[in-house]
Amino acid sequence: MPINTEAFPSNWELSTARAVAVVRYLASQGVPQKHMAAAGFGEFYPVDPGSSTDALQRNRRIEIKLTDR
Repeated sequence: MPINTEAFPSNWELSTARAVAVVRYLASQGVPQKHMAAAGFGEFYPVDPGSSTDALQRNRRIEIKLTDR
């Protein structure tokens, strides 16, 4: 569902704010900041294309990607 508030003009801003919050939490738990990045995808990569309450809930998620660098 599209969002449009003063704090979050779109789902993209909301999704990015959530990602930053997770990165900040992980940093506070000792994960080195140089090994993290936050990205928000808004409505562009849903895991469930439906519009039901359950589908929308499944799309409110955090994905953590581990890479070997």
